[in-house]
Amino acid sequence: MPSEHLKGKIAMGRSTYLSVVIPIYNEEENVSLLQASIRQALQDQNYSYEVIYVDDGSTDGTFQRLRDIVERDHHVHIIKLRRNFGQTAAISAGVAHSSGEILIFMDGDLQNDPKDIVRLLAKIDEGYDVVSGWRKNRKDAHLSRKLPSWLANRLISKVTGVFLHDYGCTLKAYRREIFQHIRLYGEMHRFIPAYAAISGARIAEIEVEHHSRRFGKSKYGISRTARVILDLATVKFLGSFSTKPNYAFGIPGLIALTIGGMLGGALVVRKVLPPHVRIHRNPLLPISLHLSGFGIQCILMGLLAELLTRTYHESQGKPIFVVSDILSTCQSGMEDSESVDEVLTALR
Repeated sequence: MPSEHLKGKIAMGRSTYLSVVIPIYNEEENVSLLQASIRQALQDQNYSYEVIYVDDGSTDGTFQRLRDIVERDHHVHIIKLRRNFGQTAAISAGVAHSSGEILIFMDGDLQNDPKDIVRLLAKIDEGYDVVSGWRKNRKDAHLSRKLPSWLANRLISKVTGVFLHDYGCTLKAYRREIFQHIRLYGEMHRFIPAYAAISGARIAEIEVEHHSRRFGKSKYGISRTARVILDLATVKFLGSFSTKPNYAFGIPGLIALTIGGMLGGALVVRKVLPPHVRIHRNPLLPISLHLSGFGIQCILMGLLAELLTRTYHESQGKPIFVVSDILSTCQSGMEDSESVDEVLTALR
């Protein structure tokens, strides 16, 4: 059920309560069944909703099936991308064209269950900003899908500090304001909860149903592992050093420069004092030079990153903080001051 705050917005016609965003790629057998399930799951709910299908450059009859659906159901909107841009871009397009206070993402392959949408909304209404689905009883191949996913979830949770069982589950619910501070690039959709946590979002996780694929074939393979690792490095850097990149480069640089300087000093001491070891024949000399050079490069790179970061924030007016609420007593303070002045005037 929508919160009282959101009910007020719906009643005033300012926005839709729920937007279900579904990226679609070559799922012509699934879209009609999926929309029927969504309509059945949401038809008895007393809030407004919209379903946004983003056709990510499908090459089969998916778009024609979607056109047939939109003619029959006024809740449905379709966005067709010119080519296959990937799931992150499709989700970003859906968010940009949505109007809901709450956004729910789900796959278009019938493996997510639309009945879980209501459960996600109930958890959101408890005060959470992000609710992530957990496919505890996942109906996928163990070695090619479940095992790599389990390892990836453990790694992502450890690196980001946001502990979720199932980062790869598309079925998630978000408050719209989360996306005021998130810009999606590459294949970063699976890391949205981690990005939201950077802004201080409250995150929860609930178990959701997962069905075996009935039609078509999966668009994911083991090859995505390398992309996940690279994206994770980006998330870690942006989460820990987005406003202080010089620390990321400068600290290793100072350590390398210090060790290189100590080795160089030891070489000089051994040259000056007996038995007067020749420096150019000592293997510590190239090690000292390499460490010192590496340290100087790291520090210079950190300074460049610092300049880029400041340019990025200042040129776009981006704050380095996120405000949750503002409470003020200025007005009541003015009223109290006026009351005091009135009392003093009466006493005179």
